[in-house]
Amino acid sequence: MRVAEGIYQVVLPLPFALQSVQCYLLQDGDGWAILDTGLHLPEAERMWEAAFATLGIEMHQVTRIILTHAHPDHYGMAGWLQARCKAPVLLSQAERDFASAQWHRGDTALLALGALFERHGMPGDLLATIAADVAALRLLTHPTPLETQPIAAGNVLTIGNRKWELLATPGHSEGHLALFCRPERLLLCGDAVLSRISPNVGLWPHSRPDPLGAFLETLRQLMGLEVDLALPGHGPAITAFRARLHELELHHAARLDTIEAAVGLGATAFDVCAAVFPLHELSTHQTRFAMAETLAHLAHLVQCERLYEEDGMPVQFRRTTS
Repeated sequence: MRVAEGIYQVVLPLPFALQSVQCYLLQDGDGWAILDTGLHLPEAERMWEAAFATLGIEMHQVTRIILTHAHPDHYGMAGWLQARCKAPVLLSQAERDFASAQWHRGDTALLALGALFERHGMPGDLLATIAADVAALRLLTHPTPLETQPIAAGNVLTIGNRKWELLATPGHSEGHLALFCRPERLLLCGDAVLSRISPNVGLWPHSRPDPLGAFLETLRQLMGLEVDLALPGHGPAITAFRARLHELELHHAARLDTIEAAVGLGATAFDVCAAVFPLHELSTHQTRFAMAETLAHLAHLVQCERLYEEDGMPVQFRRTTS
């Protein structure tokens, strides 16, 4: 689907409740650049091949593969595409480090995730199910790229006739990048801003101490941009950009209040997660994200001195005021 002059959206399937991810083909002179790649599924292979055929693109015409971040639904087909197109894969250094730890090796990262969730009260049977789920998900990022190149916020990428500013947009992931064409007020925002749901902001073993604080700062920084059209990684394009940013701020303010109330006189992160989310209705994949999101909100409440953390096994959170 053509979404802007010289930009086509490729919608690929996901085996999650989210159902699909949106990747983009950007005309790059006589070639094409790819932004994000999808999860490596047989149906997604066929859909990439169909997109190339529809637009008359030969594999050798792909100039580069750019990743907003290295979550599996954006990173998963980078290696498959690189093997066919012989194009470089570009992403931020923080996302290169994450991909190397999480998808190339994986075992150490999986142990760290289990230790984090166990420390915060998750039962052993659920930990085992989540470990199996993540191990299976890792296979859907293979083959991983043979080589990647770092790109950094503050730099400019020239793609075709457009100059794209690389913007640091951490929160959803540590090294998330968005691409902004200032003259056209056009933003390729990945998962930094979504139209129908709030981007998941989780605390993971590799996260900074307060990922939600980083996300809220990202929203404040983006508020300063003049954006007429934002093309996200999931869901419809965003035309009322500042209004959407404001909605996301309000969502997290309300979620912080809900989580603070759920702590009561003392609770583990898993207790709070079970109180806030209907875990019995969620898949293992969703439960993992719910737990990480709960931890991120608890960490921000500690940072704001609305809660304090009582060390132990498991860790307990308590309110600073009655």
